[in-house]
Amino acid sequence: MNERVRRIEVLLEKADPAANELVAEVLGLYGEGLARVMTVVGEEAAARLGADELVSPLLLLHDLHPLDTRARVEQALAGSADLVAVEGDLVRLRVRPTGCRSSAAGAASALREAVLEVAPEIERVEIEIEVADAALIPIESLAVRPASRAPVP
Repeated sequence: MNERVRRIEVLLEKADPAANELVAEVLGLYGEGLARVMTVVGEEAAARLGADELVSPLLLLHDLHPLDTRARVEQALAGSADLVAVEGDLVRLRVRPTGCRSSAAGAASALREAVLEVAPEIERVEIEIEVADAALIPIESLAVRPASRAPVP
């Protein structure tokens, strides 16, 4: 879907003003039609439409999505990160690494993509990777101890 939108944007940049006006009028007409559909279908169906991978971006395009930005981002994160804030075009996340630091960086990249997919109005995603306290192992526990043996009768 994102590739199609990018292609349309490129074509519109090259188009003459009359073509741009035509696209704006058609887009407005579709937006008004979608708005009527969303009022007729009710909350439950609107939620299903908002979850549809093809319909959701169209609803976002016309400001008709049933979920606000925060709710869409929380849904996309599904507990894999903490949503710290949504401020204008910025989302702040906090991630607790579960493995090595490089896997945390990969997870951060996937989280960024997930947020931008469900909230195209967001321009920046800041991700804080928590530094886990190193687990301390007492040095005494590392010493090899002889196995205790039962007394021989």
